[in-house]
Amino acid sequence: MSGSEGHIAEFYRGRHILVTGATGFMGKVLVEKLLRSCPQLDRIYLLMRPKKGQDVSKRLDELINAPIFDWLKQHHPEQLKKLTTVCGDITKPVLGLSEQHQRMLQAEVSIVFHSAATVKFDEALRQSVAMNLQGTKTLTQLCLNFPKLEAFVHVSTAYCNCDRQEVHEVIYAPPADPEKIIQCVEALDQDILDSMTEKIIKNRPNTYTFTKALAEHVLLKQSAHLPIAIIRPSIVTASWKEPLPGWVDNLNGPTGLLAGAGKGLLRTILCHRNKVADLIPVDMAINLMITVAWHLATIRPNRLLIYNCTSGSSNPIYWRDLEKWGHQFLVTHPFSNVLWYPGGSFKSNWLINKMCVYAFHLTPALIMDTISLLTGQKPVMLRIQDKVQKAVTCLEFFTTHEWQFMNDNMTQLLTDMHPDDRNEFDFNVSALNWESYIESYVLGTRQYILKDDMKSMNSAKKHLRRMYWVHRFSQLLILALGWHVIRSGKLTTLGYNILSRILNFIPLSSLPRSK
Repeated sequence: MSGSEGHIAEFYRGRHILVTGATGFMGKVLVEKLLRSCPQLDRIYLLMRPKKGQDVSKRLDELINAPIFDWLKQHHPEQLKKLTTVCGDITKPVLGLSEQHQRMLQAEVSIVFHSAATVKFDEALRQSVAMNLQGTKTLTQLCLNFPKLEAFVHVSTAYCNCDRQEVHEVIYAPPADPEKIIQCVEALDQDILDSMTEKIIKNRPNTYTFTKALAEHVLLKQSAHLPIAIIRPSIVTASWKEPLPGWVDNLNGPTGLLAGAGKGLLRTILCHRNKVADLIPVDMAINLMITVAWHLATIRPNRLLIYNCTSGSSNPIYWRDLEKWGHQFLVTHPFSNVLWYPGGSFKSNWLINKMCVYAFHLTPALIMDTISLLTGQKPVMLRIQDKVQKAVTCLEFFTTHEWQFMNDNMTQLLTDMHPDDRNEFDFNVSALNWESYIESYVLGTRQYILKDDMKSMNSAKKHLRRMYWVHRFSQLLILALGWHVIRSGKLTTLGYNILSRILNFIPLSSLPRSK
């Protein structure tokens, strides 16, 4: 197995590790990487709660059935036996652990990775506080009774200080008192709390960034008693190199944009294309986490360590790049059964974007649903578009703003590593070629999100070419109708100008070429 020669892998020899959030996107990659690159570790405890009628053993089976564990199952299946589920709930007192599990963790655990969180931007404040704030506080209180603990690595977000344009690797003043927020949430009725949420979070765009900022202050207080480090990833995206290039398991962030655009459902989004899109591949974030735990336990600093896990200051990618390369590779590697030819563009003007939403999203969806009703089929397109618009709206704050994240600690740690470790636990953002990465990202979204295998590529390209001509015909039809209305004198000069402005935003994409 790889990684057995490096200092970091040797550090993990015989270790007992506690991981929260193992069933999440980052959690899965973390568990797989630890098992593969630190083969001599002794055990990984996974805090899980029963969900949807599944007990934790079933959830473990579901976890290791993810494609990223295929290599381990084929070459080193014995590693998977090092996973032990611990039934619990991050939102409950003492994490909902039995006394037996408490004693076991206290006796064995020396490394804790805390990635459990709700990452929904529009999550209700009560749930966000319970998961992101109260859960972090409860876990640190439990860890005070871990005599062997050498490293506690917490996953925060680079956007917990999104009220500042320049963000350094320090703890800033909290947006509120964490204890008062916990008391407020516990005391208020749900309806009252919902109505007051906007006033409580003030200048934060959502409950996620708000509660993540508060959690950092809980950790700051506990850092006097515990060896804590905070990792602040920016927008976590598909894997770069490992365990599978382009692997992703959710529709969050840019993945949803690629999937929606590739299917022809998303043709306009409010986005400032000349601003930095601070993306970080998930495997880079995980490699940094594992390295930070080693570094924290080795140097034993007397302060809280913070790492902005970002790419913008080292190797920036701009939203215009994602727009250009995304469209290029969505045409080169089309998804199966696209509903419309991929196209559209980012809009920097709110009003124009809203007009395009009605013209290119809602109106076609209404027409398709009407046809479905007339033919006795179930109308779904308006409901789908409603979900798409809600998801896109949650992203608008991040696609229309830009931050400077200083990541000196991250870059310094890379230089401090042994060359073998730098190779095995690579988080050198400067080495990333964004164009080839976006191509891998599109292919990963196609394979792992939409479940399109490579065998379907030829038929997908044929279907795309048909949709291209449908797309062209519809454009010509709109132009002809518009010209007819103008010639008939039924459109005022003002109306003519408005129509011309709208038509300028109808994408005229180049003919796709087969490969």
